[in-house]
Amino acid sequence: MTDAIISIRNITKRFGQVVAVDNISFDIPTNEFFALLGPSGCGKTTLLRMISGLENPTEGAIILDGVDTTGIPPNRRPVNMVFQSYAVFPHMNVLENVGYGLKVVGTPKSEIETRARDALQKVQLPELAERMPDQLSGGQRQRVALARALVKEPKVLLLDEPLSALDAKLREQMRLELANLQASVGITFIIVTHDQDEALSMADRIAVMDSGRVSQIATPEELYESPKTRFVADFIGKVNLLDGTVGSAGGKQITINVDGVGQLKVPLEGDAPSGEVAVAIRPEKLKLSSRKPAGDDVKIQGKVVNLAYYGNASHVFLETDSGLPMTANVQNDTRDFEGAIDVGDKTWISWRPDDALVLTE
Repeated sequence: MTDAIISIRNITKRFGQVVAVDNISFDIPTNEFFALLGPSGCGKTTLLRMISGLENPTEGAIILDGVDTTGIPPNRRPVNMVFQSYAVFPHMNVLENVGYGLKVVGTPKSEIETRARDALQKVQLPELAERMPDQLSGGQRQRVALARALVKEPKVLLLDEPLSALDAKLREQMRLELANLQASVGITFIIVTHDQDEALSMADRIAVMDSGRVSQIATPEELYESPKTRFVADFIGKVNLLDGTVGSAGGKQITINVDGVGQLKVPLEGDAPSGEVAVAIRPEKLKLSSRKPAGDDVKIQGKVVNLAYYGNASHVFLETDSGLPMTANVQNDTRDFEGAIDVGDKTWISWRPDDALVLTE
């Protein structure tokens, strides 16, 4: 990638016998909002810390803006980091907090104030410059931490679970603010998160990590609609996975034999697989009806075994007549949801063949 601001080259990190990051290579272009997503212990924070210089790779190299960073300390790298705790200095006001990094490197006092106020303007807090940290809300303290990181004008901003300490509503608001901030300042953001909604709503591309390796790098849409592995399909959103074996393939279609369901015809992308596979269908692709659907949709019978109400939608937990568990999402687009679907109801479960995906890994 010719416009890469960061090139990860065969990076491995070991802690004793534990391999935290296992031979990873990829590029991140300039001005991209990039997310490292995965469960706890997958290696995403360790990788972020190696980019920042807080950890050194056991093997491999990190090329930052064309320079091999091996041996370069954190304070000499064109990056800055916002930590999960976003601790601000309690004895300094907001303006002093934001300008502290510039003061440490000997920036003239007049320039410090100008740049600190400019950074506060970027995070929409110019009126709070004289306040003390204990007079700020959690979201305001987070933005002060962002301004403090941006004031040194880094080429890359690293964010380690920056929203995890915020309540759900504020977290959703800050997602939008972070995405807008990245677009306005025009620098590369790399965020570490275990929250799929966070990554999907903000990032241009996402690297899904598992056990120290990258399972897939793609746009949010590609990851959700075209996952390459069972792990990615299961980690990004909810999914129904039906285990089966390949029966036959012809043209752009493949037949999968699924126990308790029968033969499923699924569109074929690329080379035809063989042996054991999984058929993946997202819950929102399933349709429920009391009468047998017409047309060429896949149709199986089952019953409702549980319901989870989430306001705008409900998750309907199903069991097919053969005992196969499935989940459907139903939009609550009217106010009369009560009684529309009840536990114990018999139902037809259907989906379009094009909405299913075959996974071989």
